[in-house]
Amino acid sequence: MMKNNLIAAAEIDRLDTWAKYTADMCHSCISSCCTLPVEARIGDLIRIGVVDDFERGDPPKNIAKRLQKEGIVERFNQKSGVFTLTRMSNNDCLYLDRKTRLCTIYDKRPDTCRNHPKVGPRPGYCAYKPKA
Repeated sequence: MMKNNLIAAAEIDRLDTWAKYTADMCHSCISSCCTLPVEARIGDLIRIGVVDDFERGDPPKNIAKRLQKEGIVERFNQKSGVFTLTRMSNNDCLYLDRKTRLCTIYDKRPDTCRNHPKVGPRPGYCAYKPKA
């Protein structure tokens, strides 16, 4: 008799469904973490290459306006200085390749992504969803 092995898939909005993170999860996941809002600071935007180092001294509000027009930034929180990157209509990060489900700017990715899942909505856990 064959035993059914059900692999639980997390619901992104229900933190209690998230799995305790292990390094091998990323290779078999559909990159569900890349559907969460990505927060970036000015240093991240410079590393990504959408802000020039010379702009560092410009008012962040002006930078945000330009990046919103270009479709790179969705929101800017002036109080915290945090930019939120634009997500596609399916909630994928702007920089996530739809076919490969890999980050197109991996070496330049924001600190939020570099530190996930050590930091985030549920530190130490991830919204693991296995590839079909």
